[in-house]
Amino acid sequence: MRFLGDKGITVKRKAREQKDTFLQPLAVGIVSAILVTLILVMGFLDIRRSETNLVGFLEDQALSTISVLQRLTEENLRSIISPPEKRPSGLKTASQEEAAYSKRWVLEAITDLCRKVDEQWRKGKVNDDYLKQFAAENNFWYLAVLDRNGNAVYQSGPLRTDMLEVRELRMGGRKLTPLEIMEKIRAKHGIGFVVLQRKDNSGMVIVSLDKEGLIYWSLKVAVEKGIKKIGEGHGIVYMQIINDQKKILSSVGQPTHVFKNGDFNYKDILTGKIKIASKKVDSGNSKILDLAAPLFLDKKVVGIVRMGLDRGSMDKIIAENKQNIFVFMFLVVVIALLSMWLLYYDQNRHLSGIIEMERRLEKAERLSSLGQLAAGVAHEIRNPLNAISIAAQRLKKDFVPADSSKAEDFCNLSGIIRDEIRRLNGIIEEFLSFSKSRRLELRDFSVTEILQKIVSLIREEAQGRGIVIETKWLHSPAVIPLDINKIQQAF
Repeated sequence: MRFLGDKGITVKRKAREQKDTFLQPLAVGIVSAILVTLILVMGFLDIRRSETNLVGFLEDQALSTISVLQRLTEENLRSIISPPEKRPSGLKTASQEEAAYSKRWVLEAITDLCRKVDEQWRKGKVNDDYLKQFAAENNFWYLAVLDRNGNAVYQSGPLRTDMLEVRELRMGGRKLTPLEIMEKIRAKHGIGFVVLQRKDNSGMVIVSLDKEGLIYWSLKVAVEKGIKKIGEGHGIVYMQIINDQKKILSSVGQPTHVFKNGDFNYKDILTGKIKIASKKVDSGNSKILDLAAPLFLDKKVVGIVRMGLDRGSMDKIIAENKQNIFVFMFLVVVIALLSMWLLYYDQNRHLSGIIEMERRLEKAERLSSLGQLAAGVAHEIRNPLNAISIAAQRLKKDFVPADSSKAEDFCNLSGIIRDEIRRLNGIIEEFLSFSKSRRLELRDFSVTEILQKIVSLIREEAQGRGIVIETKWLHSPAVIPLDINKIQQAF
């Protein structure tokens, strides 16, 4: 907008257009989605970390149990394989007693298997193939059932007569029986044997162990005794000891699932590369943590310990942690969304206030422009009006017609002109008052002095209307703060 006058008043304004909100709903949605995603990722990572810590705790518990088993197995194995000490007849030390007791463990274990073979023999279920398989499963060098004369009825394989000379196979012109041959092999090569004879002397079962078999059975018995000392409990559902040939040395408890060769990397475990391996197994109502770790004896891996631990309490803790984390994440998400909504609402509310303030400012500037326009128009019109008023007064005073009828009309018209000029002047004064600042300039003035000035201004006009003004002033007039120009303008 542009207004021209003597002062060249120019008012310009370019309003800022605002069509959109301060924060776009799409931006708020994207930020909220990113925040929720981050919270969910952190929650899942926390759950995984908690689960890993609990699994690590169970693995440490398993390793502690295995270390106890290793210590007990080493002690038992030393007792079994320790050579006899030479002592006076009838005198035995505690270590000798313990060693003898440990050797009886091996003898009793082999004797129990001999009884099992004898039972099957009585039932007619024994043949060469049966004995061959039975010997392979139990690391027997030779297994046979003999009649009352000591001749082999069934055997796991041909007796190794090549370990003796031909002349050693006969005695007194007769061929030696398998039992007599085993005695000569024992004396010459140190391969011992165990014989279980029936009470009615109708037959016998003979079992022979070479060095590898003896080590196998010594380790097997030592492990079994160690497991018995540990016992069940401690969250152990089952435990199996497997040697490097994947044969079970001992076991306790009942596995809840069928073991598979692909469950663990046995090769790396036997080489000691893997300290412990674990996996979760769910079988029916049973929740097991299946573990596998190497079994060390004298710093050498001799087998694998397969252990199942009950993870019911671990799953319960994990479930509680998941519930707590999900509740926490839900609350955080709700708080985050609420905060974003409040931010969106508050910013837009402030923006609306700013827009409203700008509109008011624009309106005020327009009103100010109108006031400046009024001031300019007033200055341009006021001088001609004064000139017209002076001319009207002079016409009324010096140029009154001689004719009385015309003089009366002339005076009426002159009065109308003066009245209209006065009205126009009042309108101009209102415009001038509008354009000026409405701020009051307060100063201390005497009320009596102000009233005297006002009476002096209106006395002539009052007398013309037949009004008599009487005044009575106090000697000590009141002094009050006021704007003298506004007061006079009001009167």
